[in-house]
Amino acid sequence: MQLLTPRAPGPVSSQEEEEDLSAVTIPNTQSSTLTEHPQGDRRRWKRFPVLGKGIYLDLKDRLPYYISDWTDSWDYRVIPSLVETYFNNLLPAIAFAQDMFDRTDNSYGVNEILLSSAMGGVVFGALSGQPLCIVGVTGPIAIFHYTVYEIIKPLNTNYFGFMFWIDMWAMIFHLLMAFTNSVALLQFVTTFPCDIFGMFINVVYIEKGIQILGRQFHNSSSDIPDTQENISSGFASVVVALLMMIFGITFKQFHRFPLFTHRIRTLIADYSIALSVVFWSGFIHFGGYLNDVKFEKLPISKAYFPSTEIGRDATTWLAYTKISTRDVFIALPFGLILTILFYFDHNVSSLMAQRSQYKLKKPSSFHYDFALLGLTTCVAGVLGIPPPNGLIPQAPLHTESLLVLDSNMEVVRCVEQRFTNTVQGLMMLGTMTRPLLVCLSQIPQAVLSGLFFVMGIQGLMDNVIVSRIIYIFTDSKIKDTEIPQNALQRMSKKSLFLFVTFGTLGAAAEVGITNTIAAIGFPLILLLTVIVCFWFPKIFTEEELEILDPPVAQTFTIKNLLIENLCGKSDACYQEDEEVQLSTFVSVRTSTFDNSVDVSQLETAALSSKETAIVSINAKTSNDRPSSVADNSI
Repeated sequence: MQLLTPRAPGPVSSQEEEEDLSAVTIPNTQSSTLTEHPQGDRRRWKRFPVLGKGIYLDLKDRLPYYISDWTDSWDYRVIPSLVETYFNNLLPAIAFAQDMFDRTDNSYGVNEILLSSAMGGVVFGALSGQPLCIVGVTGPIAIFHYTVYEIIKPLNTNYFGFMFWIDMWAMIFHLLMAFTNSVALLQFVTTFPCDIFGMFINVVYIEKGIQILGRQFHNSSSDIPDTQENISSGFASVVVALLMMIFGITFKQFHRFPLFTHRIRTLIADYSIALSVVFWSGFIHFGGYLNDVKFEKLPISKAYFPSTEIGRDATTWLAYTKISTRDVFIALPFGLILTILFYFDHNVSSLMAQRSQYKLKKPSSFHYDFALLGLTTCVAGVLGIPPPNGLIPQAPLHTESLLVLDSNMEVVRCVEQRFTNTVQGLMMLGTMTRPLLVCLSQIPQAVLSGLFFVMGIQGLMDNVIVSRIIYIFTDSKIKDTEIPQNALQRMSKKSLFLFVTFGTLGAAAEVGITNTIAAIGFPLILLLTVIVCFWFPKIFTEEELEILDPPVAQTFTIKNLLIENLCGKSDACYQEDEEVQLSTFVSVRTSTFDNSVDVSQLETAALSSKETAIVSINAKTSNDRPSSVADNSI
C-alpha cells in the first residue's frame, strides 16, 4: 500500500483541516474481504464465538452474587412469595397430573409430577444462574407426553423406555445448543411471540378447567353417565369452581381497591389463592344437601413411590426399559421437538420473569441455565418422570410476588434471591409424604378447575393482545379523555388492527393444533411466530414496531446473548480484524497535513488489496493545537 507524502511543515487553518479530514472517505469493501482474501477461509470460522463462551460469561457474571442471593432472602416479601409460589406451582401441577393420569392409562400420577417439580425447584433454585425462573410441569409438557403416548401405543413399545430415549436425545441437543452459543438466537425474540405464547398458556388453563368439570358428570364409580348422582355431582362441581374463580380473582386484585390500608390490601392479595383453596376445599363439608353430593377428588398413591406398575417397576424410580434400536432412532425427532419446546418455553419464561418493569439489578443467565435444563431432562428420563422446564405464568408471577411497591403501586425494587425457589422445591418433595398426600386427596377436582380459571383469567387480564383488543373497541371519547397518553393513540387504526389480528391468529393456531392428532408439532408453531417477526419491518414502520413489538427485556438482561459480547475484543473471533489492521494500517503522523495530497491514492490501495483500511490521521499544528483524529473502519 502506498503511503501519502505530507507537505512541508507550516501552519494550517481549521477550514483546511476539516477539508483534509472530510476527504478521507474509503468505500466499504469488507463484504468482499472474506471471500477473496487468500486466508479468508481459514479466518471465517474465527468470527464465531468460542465454544462455551456464553456459559463462561453467565458463570462469570452470576458467581459473585451467589452469597448475596442467599443473604438477600432476609426480607418480608419472601414469605408471601414462598406461599404463593408453592400453591401456584403445586395445584396446577397436580391438576395436570390428573390430566396425564387419565390420558396415559395411569402412567403418570401425583408422585411423578411432585418429584419433577421438586427436582426443578431445588436444582434451579440452588444451582441456576437465574433463580427467579420457576421450573416445573405445565400444560405444554402434559400435552407433549400424552400425545407421544397416543402415537407410540400402536407400536407396542415400552412407553417409559421410549421416553427415556426422547429425554436422552433432548439432553444432547440442549448441551449442543448451550456450548455452541445457539441460545444467543433468543435475542431476536420480541414481545410478539411471547404475548402469543402467554395467551396460549392462559387459554389452555381455562380449557383444562372446563375439561375437569366435564369429567365430573361421568362419575368413575358408575358406568352409567346420566345417573342422578353424576348430574348432581357435575352441577355442584361447576358451582364450586365458579365460586373459587370469583373469590380467587377478586381477592387477588384486592390491592387495587381503596379499602383499608396499603399494608392490609397487600396482605389479602398475597394469600388470596392459598386461602381460597383451603376454604372451598372445606366448603364441601359444610353439611346439608352437600352431604348428598359426591365430589370427585384427586387420586393418590404410596408415598415416595411411583404411581403405577404399568410398564415399569413400582418398587424403584429407575424406569428405563430396553427398547429396540429402531425405536431408539424413532425417538430422535421427538427429542428434537422437545428441545424446541424447551428452548422457547424455558427461555421465554426466564425473559418474562426479568422484564424491564421489574427493575432487576442482578445479571441474567441463559446459556448456562439451558445446559442445566438438559441435565435435569436426562435425570427425568432415568426416573420416569416428566422433565421440568420454565413455567408461564408462574415464573413472572414469582417475580411479581417479590416486588416491593409503594402506596401508589409503583415498583420500588425486587427481592432477588434463591430462597423461595429452592424452598418451594423442598416443599414439593415434602408434599410426597403420606400425611400431605392425604391432604391433597381431600381437594375436590372442582377446586382445581377453579384454580385453572383463576390463573387463566388473571393471565389474560394482563396479556397485551387482550388489552389491545379491548382498546380497539373502547369508546373513542374515553380514549381521548381517560387514556390520552397511551402510545397506541399515535398508531394508525389499520396497523394496530392488523398487528392484533396476527397475534390472535397465532394464539388460535397454537390452541387449535393442540386439540388435533398433530398436537406433537405445536412447538413448531411457536418457532413460526418468531420467524414471522422478521417480516414485520416490511409491513409496519419502525416507529410502529417500537410501540407494538418492543424487545422483551432490557439490554442489561440479554447482554450475554449479544454477539458483540460473545465475541469480545479479547476473543479469537476478533483475531481476523486485528490481522487485517496490521497488514493495512496506515498512519500519517505529522505536525501538519498536506492539503494537496490526493487521498484517492489511499482508496485505490485499499480497493486493490480487497482489505480493510484503517486510517489514523493525527493533525497537529505548530501552535500545539489539540490533535484531530479521523478513524475510518471499513
